Amino acid sequence: MGTVKHSRQRDAVKAFLMSRKDHPTADVVYSYVRKEFPKISLGTVYRNLSFLVEHGEAVTVPCEDGYVHFDANTRPHLHFQCRKCKCLIDIEGPANQMLDTLEQDVSSYFPGRIDAGSVCFYGLCDNCIS
Repeated sequence: MGTVKHSRQRDAVKAFLMSRKDHPTADVVYSYVRKEFPKISLGTVYRNLSFLVEHGEAVTVPCEDGYVHFDANTRPHLHFQCRKCKCLIDIEGPANQMLDTLEQDVSSYFPGRIDAGSVCFYGLCDNCIS
């Protein structure tokens, strides 16, 4: 890979993603970054998000809601999505340390190379249960 040109727009996309814990979609990132860069296109936001994912600075979180969510937290961790309000949150706790062991175990049954994975649980969040 050659040298990558510095991009203020990419910096803005990354800074916004790092400031969020709700795993925004590209549309949400676009709405925010457009305030600083009014002429930015949604395609440019998608390209910058893809760049961040390809370079290990962000991950995608696939969910049942049909949208791709982005997360600047690249450590292995679990997610939860509410089936009612669609909120997407990180699950903190000791189970996250078991993900490395799980990946190694799965790798022993898989002939290729696993680079990443995602675990998402679904149900009702605290707000939607009440």
